[in-house]
Amino acid sequence: MSELRDWAELLRISALFTVPGDVLAGAAASGRRPGAATALAAGASLCLYEAGMALNDWADRDEDATERPHRPVPSGRIAPGQALAAAAVLTGAGLGLGFAAGRPAAWCASAIAGTVWAYDLRLKHTAAGPAAMAAARGLDLLMGAVATAGPRTARHRASAGHPQAGPSGSGAGVLARLSSGAAAGAAAAPSAGGTARAVRRALLPAAVIGAHTYALTTVSRAETQGGVRGGPLAALGVTAVLGALIGTDGRPGPAARWCRSGAAGADGVPVVSGAPGTPGGLGRAVLAGGYVVTAGRPLVHAVLNPSPPLTQRAVGGGIRALIPLQAALAARSGAPLSAALLAGLVPVARRLAGKVSPT
Repeated sequence: MSELRDWAELLRISALFTVPGDVLAGAAASGRRPGAATALAAGASLCLYEAGMALNDWADRDEDATERPHRPVPSGRIAPGQALAAAAVLTGAGLGLGFAAGRPAAWCASAIAGTVWAYDLRLKHTAAGPAAMAAARGLDLLMGAVATAGPRTARHRASAGHPQAGPSGSGAGVLARLSSGAAAGAAAAPSAGGTARAVRRALLPAAVIGAHTYALTTVSRAETQGGVRGGPLAALGVTAVLGALIGTDGRPGPAARWCRSGAAGADGVPVVSGAPGTPGGLGRAVLAGGYVVTAGRPLVHAVLNPSPPLTQRAVGGGIRALIPLQAALAARSGAPLSAALLAGLVPVARRLAGKVSPT
């Protein structure tokens, strides 16, 4: 049992609940119903996230020996080679699931894996570190969008690629083969077009997730030393802006146009699910408020007293705040069931964070 707890601490299992929301928010933004490919993309996301956790502790083993000697690797509870092997296995599993979800999802999974390994091994302590983490989270959301957009066109290609039954040498058989070839060619274009539309619809939600992640990563760089007010203060401003963006319809402009017309609903038809005064708009406002409170309250404390414990608490709050942020984005895109499912993870993540730290 103690060994399982050691691995749960190494993999920061309490933060795992913040991961599938990226894919679900991306799926909602695509305007398609989540399907098997969405589930595969979520599995890829979970594996790649945990690969990053294991690789992070392997790469930081010398630094943690001084600053966090209680962590599983420096304390000797898990050998460095075991952590590195787990990172490699989880990366392979994530890439395999990504490829199973379709070619666009495979490209996203590959980009996420490359970004995660580059961050942990090289970029973490450079100026590019926060941008790398933001890119990984944004790509995670895009993976959910392209994976969900793919299955319908794939089915169209499959059905178009089979000629109607008929004697192979008959005129009907020849016509069937000719028509099937033409239909297959015509079906290939909607596939690319559907993926491109999904990416366009998911760009702004991905930017929202990326902006939050960038601010959170900036704060985390001082969580063991403390003494820095600038990071938490800037993150507090980002939180307020993002909360206003996802919680209101805003004013005329690009953000307002997204909020008014947004992504298409699950059936592919544009919806306006978050208009003020509607149940969807109220739910989205509540989720946005939950995001601001979850992320903002510990940030205020860290600004007033930038000690290591309060800075670490701000990082933990920012990690948990990803869940209501993802839920609000899903609600904005016309996916209330996904939003409700994600909102239900909030108390579970909070309780588990009390047992296993997410930082």
